Amino acid sequence: MKLAPSLLSCDFTQLGAELNRIVTADYVHVDVMDGLFVPNISFGFPILAAARRASPLFMDVHLMIERPERYLREFAEAGADGMTVHVEATPHIHRAVGMIHELGKRAGVSLNPGTPLEAVRPVLSDVDLVLVMSVNPGFGGQKFIPQSVERIRTVRRWLDELGSAAELEVDGGVTPQNARLLADAGATVLVAGSSVFGPQGPEVGLARLREALA
Repeated sequence: MKLAPSLLSCDFTQLGAELNRIVTADYVHVDVMDGLFVPNISFGFPILAAARRASPLFMDVHLMIERPERYLREFAEAGADGMTVHVEATPHIHRAVGMIHELGKRAGVSLNPGTPLEAVRPVLSDVDLVLVMSVNPGFGGQKFIPQSVERIRTVRRWLDELGSAAELEVDGGVTPQNARLLADAGATVLVAGSSVFGPQGPEVGLARLREALA
C-alpha cells in the first residue's frame, strides 16, 4: 500500500519543510483546481514547480480542471511525474491519456462519486492509475462516502480481469479508521490530507495510517 499525502492540506508558508516531513511517503498528491470543474481554486504551475524543487518524491498531479489537455505540457514541465484527468472534464479522455503518455508521464483517470463507473471502463487498459473519488472534489476535510467501498471493489475486479498493473487510488475522507477497509477492497494508493497534516504533524499522521494498514 502506498500513501500519498495531499499537499492541499499542508502549511504553504512552510512548503519545503512540510515536504521534508513527509519524506517517508510514497507520493505527493497535488490537487489542481480551476474554480470551474470544482467550486474551488487551489494552485497551479508555480506551486508544483516549487514542490518539485523541494522534494524527490513522485509528484502525483490530480487535475480537477476543465479541458485538461490545454495544460498537460505545462504541468509536465513544472514537475509532474503522473497526471490524472477526470472523465467528466473532457469529451476526449482517450486523447488526454495518450497525450500524457506522449509527454513521458504516467497517466491516470478519475471520476466523481456520482459518475457511473462504466465511464472509465473504455480506458482501463490504457491507464497507469485509476482514482476513485470518495468525496465530491473541491475541498479538503470532507467525510468519506461509504458507497465508495463497493465502487473500489468493482474497479479492482475490472482491473484484475484485464490483468492490468494499474494502481487503484482512493481520495477523500481517508483516515486510520477506514484505511484497512479500503486496502481490503482493493485500493493500492491512499490519498490523505487532513489526516496526515493534522495538529500533531505529518510524521504522526503517516505513522498512524501505516499502523492501521499493518
